Amino acid sequence: MNDSDKPLSPDDLGDRVSEVFDLIGALYRRGLRKLEQAEAVEGVSVGVRSVLVLLHRYGPMTVPQMARVMALTRQFVQRMVNDAAARDWVEAIPNPAHQRSSLIRITGDGEAVITAILAREHALNRQVGGELTEAELRACVRVLKQMLKTFDHGDPY
Repeated sequence: MNDSDKPLSPDDLGDRVSEVFDLIGALYRRGLRKLEQAEAVEGVSVGVRSVLVLLHRYGPMTVPQMARVMALTRQFVQRMVNDAAARDWVEAIPNPAHQRSSLIRITGDGEAVITAILAREHALNRQVGGELTEAELRACVRVLKQMLKTFDHGDPY
C-alpha cells in the first residue's frame, strides 16, 4: 500500500475535503446557470425540475417526503408542487396511508417535460471528457456520499 492509498489524517482530510467542496460549489453554480438558461425555453424552474425528477424516478410521494429527500423546507417544495400543478405536470391523488397528506403524482405532460430535460442533460453529460473510468466515478460517488453523511440527519441518500 503506497501513501496515496492510506487514509488521510484528520487535518489532511479536512484540507482535501475543502478542495472538493470548492469544486462542488463551482460545479453547482455553473450547472444551475445552465439549467436556468433552459428554463427560459421550457419554463421549468430548478425547483420544479427537482420535484419532477423525484416523481419520475420514485413514483408518487407526499410533499413532506419530497422535502426530506431534497433537504428543503416543506413550504418551498409545496410552492414547487403548486407551480408544477398549475402547468398540469403533477396532480394530487388520495393517499391511502394518510388522509390529510395527499400523494403527488407526475402526469403524462410532466413525464414528457422531464424526459426531454433529462435527455438534454444526458447529451451534455456525455461530453464530459477526461476518459473517466467506472472505478473513478464509483470512488467519486463514494466520497460525495461520505461527505454528505457529515450533514445527514436521516436523509435517505
